[in-house]
Amino acid sequence: MMLADERFESYGSSHLTVLAIFMIGVAVAIVAGRRLAGGPHEQVVRRTFAIVLLCVTIPLQVLQLTPDEWNLQTSLPLQLCDLAWMVAAHALWTRHRVTSTITYLWGITLTTQGMLTPDLASDFPEPRFLMFWGMHVLIVWASFFLVVGLRIVPTWRTYRLTVVVTLAWAVSAYAFNVVAGTNYGYLNRLPRNASLLDHLGPWPLYVVLEIAIVAAVWALLTWPWARPSSAGARRGGTDAAAGRRRA
Repeated sequence: MMLADERFESYGSSHLTVLAIFMIGVAVAIVAGRRLAGGPHEQVVRRTFAIVLLCVTIPLQVLQLTPDEWNLQTSLPLQLCDLAWMVAAHALWTRHRVTSTITYLWGITLTTQGMLTPDLASDFPEPRFLMFWGMHVLIVWASFFLVVGLRIVPTWRTYRLTVVVTLAWAVSAYAFNVVAGTNYGYLNRLPRNASLLDHLGPWPLYVVLEIAIVAAVWALLTWPWARPSSAGARRGGTDAAAGRRRA
């Protein structure tokens, strides 16, 4: 039995348990999205998902601001995943293509990186453990549900907007880090625990390489949905479905 004062161990029992639950949830999110897409219950499920996401993340974000939990290095909602859950909630509530794309690209790449190489000290059932995993898992589930399930797919325009939004966040977070001596986004120094960033060289080289690699991977993730043949097939499928409903 795990005790609350134990330190989190990467790929220990709590980590592997969460990853197993996460993988099952990805499959459920895709299947559920496919079955619900365009149907009478889609909006109810989407918005319920958004409410669940908010109910999990907001109380735990507030907890970090309390005197007992406050730490300037970690308590402010300035990590990219802190923004990602807000964007994901908007996408789930509104079905907006831009925020769906941002959720998808951030979730599939940056959020999953945080799950595979977590910079985390607290283990189950401490609040910081629950906040970290609840937020990360729900963001990625939302990304699969929205794009692979409901087919609110990226375009090259929404890809470019995602890059611009991400760069704006990076510049803002870096400036705050310089002033406050923090390291949000790991833009000013490497994380404490081992991560993929360790293989990209010293600062600032690893930041430049990370931006280039992430932008390239996002382009690869966008291409299957945005290529002309896929767009035509989706339009044809939509027209056919509309015809069946009219019939």
